[in-house]
Amino acid sequence: MTFHADRHVLPEPDQAQVVPTALGIDDQTAAFEPVRPTTPPPGAPNVVIVVMDDLGYGTSSAFGGPCAMPTAETLAERGLRYSRFHVTALCSPTRQALLTGRNHHSVGMGGTTEMATAAPGYNGFRPQSAATIAQILQGNGYSTAAFGKWHQTPPREISAVGPFDRWPTGEGFDTFYGFMGAEMNHWYPLLYEGTTPVEPDRRPEDGYHLSEDLADRAIDWVRTQRTLTPDRPFFTYLALGASHAPLHVAPEWQEKYRGRFDHGWDEQREATLAEQKRIGVAPADAELARWADGVPHWDELSDTQRALSARFMETYAGFTEHADQQVGRFVAALDELGELDNTLFVYLLGDNGASGEGGIEGTTVEHRLGHGLVDDPEEMIADLDRIGGPETYPIAPVGWALALNTPFQWTKQVASHFGGTRDGLVVHWPAGIADHGGVRDQFHHVIDILPTILDCAGVPQPTSVAGVAQQPVEGTSMRYTFDAADAQDRRRTQYFEMCGNRGIYHEGWMAVTRHGTPWEMVPKEGRRFSDDVWELYHVETDFSQAHDLATEHPQLLRELQELFLIEAAKHQVFPLDPRVTERENPTLAGRVDLLGDRRSVTYRGGMRRFTEETTPNVKNRSHSVTADVEVPATGAAGVVIAQGGRFGGWSLYCVEGRVRYDYSYFDLTHFTVGAQEPLSPGRHELRMEFHYDGGGHGRGGEVILMVDGIKVAQGRVEQTIPYYFSFDETLDIGIDLGTPVSDEYAAIDNAFTGTVHTVRVDLDGPAAPDDADTEAQRHQRVFISQ
Repeated sequence: MTFHADRHVLPEPDQAQVVPTALGIDDQTAAFEPVRPTTPPPGAPNVVIVVMDDLGYGTSSAFGGPCAMPTAETLAERGLRYSRFHVTALCSPTRQALLTGRNHHSVGMGGTTEMATAAPGYNGFRPQSAATIAQILQGNGYSTAAFGKWHQTPPREISAVGPFDRWPTGEGFDTFYGFMGAEMNHWYPLLYEGTTPVEPDRRPEDGYHLSEDLADRAIDWVRTQRTLTPDRPFFTYLALGASHAPLHVAPEWQEKYRGRFDHGWDEQREATLAEQKRIGVAPADAELARWADGVPHWDELSDTQRALSARFMETYAGFTEHADQQVGRFVAALDELGELDNTLFVYLLGDNGASGEGGIEGTTVEHRLGHGLVDDPEEMIADLDRIGGPETYPIAPVGWALALNTPFQWTKQVASHFGGTRDGLVVHWPAGIADHGGVRDQFHHVIDILPTILDCAGVPQPTSVAGVAQQPVEGTSMRYTFDAADAQDRRRTQYFEMCGNRGIYHEGWMAVTRHGTPWEMVPKEGRRFSDDVWELYHVETDFSQAHDLATEHPQLLRELQELFLIEAAKHQVFPLDPRVTERENPTLAGRVDLLGDRRSVTYRGGMRRFTEETTPNVKNRSHSVTADVEVPATGAAGVVIAQGGRFGGWSLYCVEGRVRYDYSYFDLTHFTVGAQEPLSPGRHELRMEFHYDGGGHGRGGEVILMVDGIKVAQGRVEQTIPYYFSFDETLDIGIDLGTPVSDEYAAIDNAFTGTVHTVRVDLDGPAAPDDADTEAQRHQRVFISQ
């Protein structure tokens, strides 16, 4: 069959049918042509993209790292390793660039979705002129499916009313199963099937784990697709939440690594670089780049710090290997179906460098660090054996991130240095790659994936999609490297920018400047971009950016700085925006707030899964919650309304008939207020009033509980969470999904035993202004979870 419009216009234009020649079908002389599906190009391969999260170049065993990833190794041995492949230094920008083939600022994703502003390069909205690879392949006859992490939809659109055109199923995927935000609890995930909220029907005690669930879904889908439409190739996008925080994995996976990191991060860097040289993903003369200022060496830690740090790394490594095993199960399913050899399998070992957001100590609850709270190792050690389980939400210390990014400098967020932007890439396609086990050293970027796939599929870059003219694809196909290890680089120039950290690569040289430090809780005030110090590296001969040549070649440095300005202006990078905390607030960021100036929202019983950007912001202000409930004859129990979960949130609920309120302050302290008398059967009005102390962010307040207008309890919450409760949990009516805010009721099995008719949340007075904070509070830097 012929594809009308030569595949440059998508979807395929409709064609006029034969005009009827008779009144009745028995007399019709000309045959009608049935409507047929769009046909793919002859011999087009299947396509799979697998993305791991928060891995560094020196993480995977496939690139010399300490985390065993046998699937990645096996695919590399039958395919190619790319040793100079780059991403954007943060999650959403890398994924948007990957799926569109355009630089992240060119498609509005200069930061994560939660950091969006009104500026064109940072607004978080993919323009229709930049169709995704899923839309292009779908328009060319492919079946398409996405599983796992998305993190590309504007947060205010993640609700039951959408709009849904920027959800996976609106961006070219026939099927989606996964989570929409930055991270997810792997024991108690809140997921979506298409655009419908769903929760797993199994629990940790039943052996449930999110990585396994995602692989199961991907395997089931591809088996069904091959059964029903074997003549159509498929595109599967599998984006695992591992190994982003929270580090969640079963004990047996941690135990595989017990004691293997007791030597510490300094020795691990040495061992990793030696292995990288041995397998050929680092040149023989490569050196370790300098250690980051302010990060202690292993021998400077106390015994307690070393014990904790080793356990964090054991958990991270187990989490990573476990995820790779799930990819292995998917690969085995493709092999069983006879599809593996003709599947272009792209395995991206990280969407940015390993994360330094765990700070110097690491933490058992990530959100504490995000609010400037540093855990005391002497207290954390009591939770040593719980790290990785459902009771913790861990992230590892920055020292391990630096080791996992061996041999480079810096970490995730730092787009100026390869520690933030270089990740391992494995490409496997036996039907199209003859040099099994080869290493490719050409300089490439994540925007090159889309044109590579189109090249291999025999699909042109479209000029029009859904009636919208397409902006140029900025990536370059890497297919020229498949059979030519020594081919001349086709990517001569590439800019980098994230949170004000920036760099420019051009023909073997790279000029860079770092503006911020990811783990600093008190960033320097008044630092201007003009004050940033630029460095110069000849990365053609200095693999790891170990030798700064700025003083030796000042003229070349100036030329590269000017080139950065040109590239940045071209791709909507300006104005540079280093803000993090402020950009979480829609008003300060300048983006549209879904609720705007509304001061009151009424929910009905059964409503659930409201994210923080789709609910009234009760933080740092007085507010009230009023519930109209019906208590059964058997008495009241369970949750009336809850927001957040164990690691930060609040809940209004009943235990043994008595109404109670619990405020979880990062699971460090639970402030609980409760009535003495149980509720009688029948209809009641339950009301919680929170009278905020004021005077800044994160202050305490008085809590009053009332039943039918009569005060039944009063107490205090001494400290509150100032910026965000959670990135993965939601506000729910009549139940507390995910982890429970309070241990006084069970996880998941905590639905209210009666009827919740309505729950109204009212905001009383303005939120605490920024200028009411103390100097120390103003300096607290909240790290958005990328």
